[in-house]
Amino acid sequence: MLPGRGRDGQVTRLARILGHRTAWTPVGDGEFFCPACGGDRNYQRLTGRRRLTLLGLPVLSRGEIGPVVECAACQQQFGTDVLDHPTTTRFSAMLRDAVHTVALAVLSAGGGCARTALEAAAGAVRAAGFADCTEEQLAALVEALAADTGRAYGAPCGGGPGLAIELHEALDPLAPHLAPTGRESILLQGARIALADGPYTPAEREVLATVGAALTLPADEVTRLLAAAGTPS
Repeated sequence: MLPGRGRDGQVTRLARILGHRTAWTPVGDGEFFCPACGGDRNYQRLTGRRRLTLLGLPVLSRGEIGPVVECAACQQQFGTDVLDHPTTTRFSAMLRDAVHTVALAVLSAGGGCARTALEAAAGAVRAAGFADCTEEQLAALVEALAADTGRAYGAPCGGGPGLAIELHEALDPLAPHLAPTGRESILLQGARIALADGPYTPAEREVLATVGAALTLPADEVTRLLAAAGTPS
């Protein structure tokens, strides 16, 4: 008999006699982005209780574990922090709303009346997902926003805190889920809208600085990007 073979055999037999089993209990469900599947899937939220087994029968509780999130498609389990990542559907909606809010803020700061700026804004909003957006709709929204806040066209963002609040509400939840190039892209879309009717105004620069801050872009990077957007290629 080879050395250790007898001990290994004893361990194997013991493992067959004694073991652990986890009994899972569903406590919730929903839809999430599954990292393993790479797409939106249904999930169950589970809590578990570990038990010591003897000959396959549970005999002693070893405490609770979890909760965990289990994908209904691949059955892989994840920590509950996986639910912090938006679903693909939710992410698309967040991105669409963010571009729409930035466009309105820049138009409001710039006056909102120049046809070239409205065309640039409508193009960006349509590309983000609002396929039916028109220049006339944006102009009406800018007018309504000015009437609601009591701000004159072209007033700085600081003169109307509502705009800054709306920008942060739209961009703060989105920023952690965007790569740096994605955050820069949103800022540059706002810059192109501002530049469509001429150089930046002080109010437009202030709005774009607020956009950059909400996207967690460093101030010097915001300055560089705005300068690059205004430089003919």
